[in-house]
Amino acid sequence: MDFSRVDLSAEDAAFQDRVRKFLDTHVTDDVRRRDRETGDNFDEGVHLAMGADGWLSAEMNTGAEGGMTRVQRRIWDLERRRAHVPWVTWGTTVIVAKSVVQFGSSELQDEVMPRVLTGEVRFCLGYTEPEGGSDVATCKTRAVRDGDRWVINGAKMFTTGAHNCQYVFLITNTDPEARKHKSLTMFLVPLDTPGIEIQGIRTVDGDRTNIVYYTDVRIDDKYRLGEVNDGWRVLMEPLSTEHGIVDADPDGLQDVSIMVHQGTVMATSADRAAALAARRGPDGRRLLDDGSVAYRLGRSIARMEAALSTPNMFGRVAIAQAMRDISPDLMDILGSAAALPIDTDGAIDDGGAEYIYRWAPLCGIYGGTLEVFRNLIAQHVLGLGRPNYSPPKAKTS
Repeated sequence: MDFSRVDLSAEDAAFQDRVRKFLDTHVTDDVRRRDRETGDNFDEGVHLAMGADGWLSAEMNTGAEGGMTRVQRRIWDLERRRAHVPWVTWGTTVIVAKSVVQFGSSELQDEVMPRVLTGEVRFCLGYTEPEGGSDVATCKTRAVRDGDRWVINGAKMFTTGAHNCQYVFLITNTDPEARKHKSLTMFLVPLDTPGIEIQGIRTVDGDRTNIVYYTDVRIDDKYRLGEVNDGWRVLMEPLSTEHGIVDADPDGLQDVSIMVHQGTVMATSADRAAALAARRGPDGRRLLDDGSVAYRLGRSIARMEAALSTPNMFGRVAIAQAMRDISPDLMDILGSAAALPIDTDGAIDDGGAEYIYRWAPLCGIYGGTLEVFRNLIAQHVLGLGRPNYSPPKAKTS
């Protein structure tokens, strides 16, 4: 791993100044407060401003003409995090947009892609079902062909951002008699189609996600992505991106794993706890003067640094597990005032450790549970074979 600093050229330094001025203007304290209250991880005003100023187009075209250079893209990503830009919905939009370009008809691309770059169109992911767990291939939401149209019935859970999006990247079952990976077809469904109902759900960390019901939803065939019953191929790249299975580029200008954003929030909380532990109280003593505190804080930071340096899907497991392990220690070290949430009078660290504690369980199920990813590592990396979930055989006398 290369920890050397990147010296910015005059052009890149000017780019960084321009990014900071834009974010300081548009990502205000009111934007961040409203995002905490709604749990949306999205702000339409900020998003449309990014589209109008060309930031969305420049990011989408990183490395190409008219887009950001690799160094500029890294600057952009880091500055967005520092400003706490509500960003989740653009993340899902980018994932889906690549599939629309690759598998969508020219008519569909003309309908959506120009407005994606202006910020007017956003995409969400319609994968998980109420009884489906992490295996999206067990899809029960049905799409039945009716001439040049399709009729869709079913329900999807955890469709984050659906209430702020115009289309959903929907996995459906179009052949119940076929093997599960050969029965799937992907659609880009307009969310204003009659028969779609979006119901909000608040998670323990305060975020909003949605359950979406599809009742006799009729859409044109132009909204199909890829061939009928070949949806698994359409889904593979977006799913791999969400799972963090893709490798980081070798130039060192990319996160080493997909959950580094969550990990840096954890690091900020740990740094704040360390600063508080080093502060002298009225009696002149510091929390760090207690050997057990110093040991637990040091252990937490060591785990955090190791997790942040772990690549690929190993990193997403390491970071999510580190969040679960570290947050209780940080809260315990800081005392009862660490249980107060952000913006609460008396919160010793402005709710940092408390938020990580609530966020950690969710980070362990995004895109699949930690157990699923551990099984993937065991099976596909270590060659340990498929897990056996069958009940044990009864003993015979």
